[in-house]
Amino acid sequence: MELALVLLLLYLVSSRLPGQEQVGFLVAGIFGLVSYIAVDGIAAVLSVESAVTGEVARSGAAAFLYLEVLDASFSFDGVIGAFALSNNLFVIAIGLGVGAMFVRSLTIMLVEQETLASYRYLEHGAFYAIVALAVIMFVNTISHIPEVVTGLIGAGFIGAAFVDSIRYNRRIRGA
Repeated sequence: MELALVLLLLYLVSSRLPGQEQVGFLVAGIFGLVSYIAVDGIAAVLSVESAVTGEVARSGAAAFLYLEVLDASFSFDGVIGAFALSNNLFVIAIGLGVGAMFVRSLTIMLVEQETLASYRYLEHGAFYAIVALAVIMFVNTISHIPEVVTGLIGAGFIGAAFVDSIRYNRRIRGA
């Protein structure tokens, strides 16, 4: 159902674009869907239980594949964004390396201290922010939405989820 919805949305948005941009938009959207289907299919194949390979090995391989595709897309986006700031490849490489090390260190710290597990609604807020950003990406092909608005919407969902998580934790401690 979700694939049909995305294809319909791709068609509707592309029909609002000028003639020469319609085909490019549809091709990019279809290749994005094909990538999603391929990664999802590989994950489904790897998650099937087998006597030959253990469940842990399969789920580990599926998680690794998924993270590699995700990392590639974010890395590509980061490199393109870095060229907007500088044309010096050395500066871009150092900046991306420092950013990657910071995100890795922050992630390890949050996992080890189980910080994210203590905020009940934070994951839901992140999902709502991603949905809002996806809608904004589609709308942005037709009319310009300022980056500040995009960032504030994502931060608003995550901030609201964080505040609600804190309220929930206080209610549980008080009860």
